[in-house]
Formats: sequence, C-alpha cells, structure tokens
Amino acid sequence: MTMTFPPFSGVVRRLVLINVGVFFAMLVLGVVARNMAATLEGYLVLQPYAVAHGEVWRLVTYSFLNLGLTGTLFGCLTLWFCGSILESSYGGRWLAELYLVATIGGAALATALSYTHVLGLGPSNESVGMWPALFGILIAIAVRFGDLEFMPLFPLRFTIRAKYMVAIYILIYLALLLGGGDRFGALTVLAGTLCGWLYLKFAPRRGLGFGLSEQFYGVRNAWYRAKRKRAAKKFEVYMGKQGRQVKFDDQGRYIDPEEERKDPNDRKWMN
Repeated sequence: MTMTFPPFSGVVRRLVLINVGVFFAMLVLGVVARNMAATLEGYLVLQPYAVAHGEVWRLVTYSFLNLGLTGTLFGCLTLWFCGSILESSYGGRWLAELYLVATIGGAALATALSYTHVLGLGPSNESVGMWPALFGILIAIAVRFGDLEFMPLFPLRFTIRAKYMVAIYILIYLALLLGGGDRFGALTVLAGTLCGWLYLKFAPRRGLGFGLSEQFYGVRNAWYRAKRKRAAKKFEVYMGKQGRQVKFDDQGRYIDPEEERKDPNDRKWMN
C-alpha cells in the first residue's frame, strides 16, 4: 500500500470535473436565485412518475446532482481512485460505458420497481447522486481486482480486500432498503450495482461499442461478399455466352487459368 495518487486523466478526469462543476454551479445558483435552483433541481432529479411520463433525461441527470460537500468529496475521490484502476486496465471507453450502464440501468430498474409499491416505495420517490454509478465501478473492482487492498477509513491504518469492502457496502445499503430511511435511494444504488455486474458478465471484454462495431462490420462484409459472388456468377454466364470460360471460387474471387494448371508439387521455382 502506498499513498501515491493515481493519474488524474482521461474519462475519470472528465467525470470528476463534470460532477464538481455541476455541484458548484447549483451551489452558486442557490445563492443567487434560490427559486430558480429549486425549480431546475426539480426537473433533474430521478422521479419514477416523471420518467414514466416522458422525462427520460432524468435517468442520467440525477447522477450529476450531488447534495452535500462531504458526499460529493468522497464520491469524487472514489471515482478517481477506483475509476483510474479500471481505466488503466480496460480503457476509457469501457469505463464510460460501465458508468452509464450503472447510472441509466440502475435508475430504470429502480423506477420500474417503485411501481410495485413494495417496502413503501412509490412513483413519487426521488433520488439524486453519483453513487449508483460508483457502485457499478466498485462491483467491477470487487470482481476483477477482488484481492486488491484498500484503506476504507483513512487515516486509520488498516486495510481490507476490495471484495470484502464492497460486500460490506452492499449490505449497508440493503439494510437501508429493508430497514427504512432513504429506501428509494438505496434501491437505486443496489440496482446500479446489479447493472454494473450484468455489464461485467455479458458485455464484450472491450465494451459494448466495440462489440456492436464488430457486428456491424461483420454484417457489412457478409453483404459485400454476397454481392461479389452474385456479380461473379453473372460474369460467368455473360462470358459463357461469348464462348469463353472463366472461373471464380466460392468467395467470388477470379481463378487465373495459368495458376490453376500449375502443379502444386512442382518445386522448380525454389532455389
């Protein structure tokens, strides 16, 4: 264990700066125009009823509304330290996808579950904060770097493995969900954790964007191959009508008659 700070760059830096920027912007707006700040916040928080009636931007914007200096500070530090580990190992695009999947997926799942009215939940509940996305990152740390040791309560000098630390955090939010308090907020965090785990389980190793691009280019190349084979077939028929015979292979590539007549066992051309 060392106290060196990880690199502050890439997607991690952009996400931290966005969260800090939004926090201070809302703070200043609350001082200058309190009513406007309250109105704007009302349009950005996660509220299941509003989402169900078309205000789908809330599935993203709630994650950048961080209330309280302490929560914002610890959230950004967690994003910096844990996000840097994942970004250095899997790349910035992979980390950005994980962050968004946990953010949007957790919000959508919590929104759907709120309509079941279990545990006193309801569509009028509200939630804000980056912690659903951060728990998506934390579950990735627990799964991929479970034996990595963290110091969870600085400056107390003791360490704990990542998989145990994340398990404790999950149990705390599960207790909040079952025992009372901010149940919808706890549900959103747990849903974000689940969505992060599902991303790790089923997404391609290099990310959804890379996997989709591979599928797209695979379909495109298959279409080009089929088009080339059809053109080769038409050309064979046309040349046959002209009294000449040409051949193509099963991929639509032209077969040179001279090359076809060569003996594959002939080694005269070799020194």
